[in-house]
Amino acid sequence: MTIFSSIRHGRLLLLTLLLLLASDLVAEAAGGLPISNRFSPLNRYRSNRPSTDFIILHTTEGGDRGSLDRIRRRGLAHYVVLRDGRVHRVIRRNKIALHAGRSMWDGVRNLDRRSIGIEVVGYHNKPITDRQVASLKELLRQLKKIYGLPDDRVLTHSMVAYGRPNRWHRHNHRGRKRCGMQFADPVLRRRLGLESRPLFDPDVRAGRLVEADEYLARMLYRPEARPAVAARRDQAAPGDEAGIITARRSAWYIAREAYDDPGTVYVFPSGTRKRGDQIRDWARLPEGTRVLLDQTTDREPESPGRTHLTLGRNQAVSVLVGKAHDDYSTVYVLPGGRVKRGDTMGEDDFRRLPPGTRIFVGYEFAGKVSRGTTAYDLCGAMYKRASTLYLLPGGRVQRGDGIRESAIPGGTLVLVRS
Repeated sequence: MTIFSSIRHGRLLLLTLLLLLASDLVAEAAGGLPISNRFSPLNRYRSNRPSTDFIILHTTEGGDRGSLDRIRRRGLAHYVVLRDGRVHRVIRRNKIALHAGRSMWDGVRNLDRRSIGIEVVGYHNKPITDRQVASLKELLRQLKKIYGLPDDRVLTHSMVAYGRPNRWHRHNHRGRKRCGMQFADPVLRRRLGLESRPLFDPDVRAGRLVEADEYLARMLYRPEARPAVAARRDQAAPGDEAGIITARRSAWYIAREAYDDPGTVYVFPSGTRKRGDQIRDWARLPEGTRVLLDQTTDREPESPGRTHLTLGRNQAVSVLVGKAHDDYSTVYVLPGGRVKRGDTMGEDDFRRLPPGTRIFVGYEFAGKVSRGTTAYDLCGAMYKRASTLYLLPGGRVQRGDGIRESAIPGGTLVLVRS
């Protein structure tokens, strides 16, 4: 290849990238919906999606600024709709955003690879603003037209998220999230231009999952039961917001999969406080215990001594890792530095993993440190936590509480606790 053909090739590549970006902007500007680019540092690491079959609606369970920062830092959605109606693009719509986690719909798993994720700032049990309704309606109209999706392919995160067996539920179960629950409301869906909706859970009906949250099922699929369950639009399931353990409300019912997380704090009636990872006998939690969620601070408890597993020769991944081998929060780092997530891999992929593959269970890949991207850019204040791990170019793993950000070499992979 001559120098002139190389220059020509480079110009064509640049033109192609500009046209791809313009296609996003033109499609969305044509509908009169201004969208600002607030791309995640992880946008460039994300692969293209094989197909787009669903749009999944989320609620952030928090306010504008903190939600947007968190979603950008970890690449958790394609779009964010703020309370004043402004829309930000976080991950390019043709790429994979890690928004659905452990998910299934009609037998299809890992919906991150099949869907666009939209985070709406607000709470699952409270109304969104009129400006959010207007912006979300237009955004949905454009995306449905671009991808040819019918209205009943616009789902809520609470419809598709599912949990693995635990001490309260013996089987894979629906009810891991109530996120975006209100977007199943026929009245709100009509305001969003959605005339049809799913009328039942296909995975529960087929026996692939069991129903673990009867209240959630009523809210999603039996709107006629809503007035008896929640008289006001902003009312949660009885007792939920109090976060108090009773005979009918277990730690799982209140905290879901975060029940044993270090950031979940239990305040006993006696005043004693314990983190979720400090509790061993869940059957003896006294009634009246208050559950406080998202209490993680920068003084996070230290990680256990073993930070990861290493795949040996002729060793089966499923034997080494167990049920978590195909989980969304299991990260595989191949000897050449390629990063894969458990739920994006098939059985053939697991069989082909080479010896020496590092396996991080309960982690997410935050990105790679480079000249223009610092550890703080990738994961914010979490960069210095004990539970944040750095896989240095030479192969050494170091914890965040023992590293200086300015001394982290380029090419270092950053993994944060899921």
